[in-house]
Amino acid sequence: MGKFSRAELEDALRHYGSVVDRCSQTEDWSPFADLFTEDVTYIEHAYGTFDNREDARRWIVNVMKPFPHMRFPHEWIAFDEANDAMVVGIRNVLDHPTEPGVEFWFPNTTRLVYAGDGLFSCEEDIYNPARDAPRVVGEWINAGGVMRCAPQEQMKYVVMG
Repeated sequence: MGKFSRAELEDALRHYGSVVDRCSQTEDWSPFADLFTEDVTYIEHAYGTFDNREDARRWIVNVMKPFPHMRFPHEWIAFDEANDAMVVGIRNVLDHPTEPGVEFWFPNTTRLVYAGDGLFSCEEDIYNPARDAPRVVGEWINAGGVMRCAPQEQMKYVVMG
């Protein structure tokens, strides 16, 4: 068993989800970074690794600027209690601009390591936005979706296929 109970891990993940939902609703992604310890390791396979909360904050705010309303519903969760971690299957969702209930999305798997006090010491996002996002965003734009601005972050690592 890790340092934290399963109940505390579940509570922390619920809080994480509620903060993400609130960021999407308010279109302010800065509070997302407050879910992490000051020395967080945030591994983003397409954009690089961020080694502290403020670098993670800068990245999330900038990467979400074109799509501040994107949602991230959880589809499944696996707990690794021995390591105070969880792996979450997530959908990166853009809602249809005029048809309620229609979604454009691509999959993402996220690993979170809990550090206590409601904070996470590590997040690793495992997905391929270079492959998946152009199709999904293109379909959303064709349906009438409008980006709020041009992308503010460039991918460092691009794996196609």
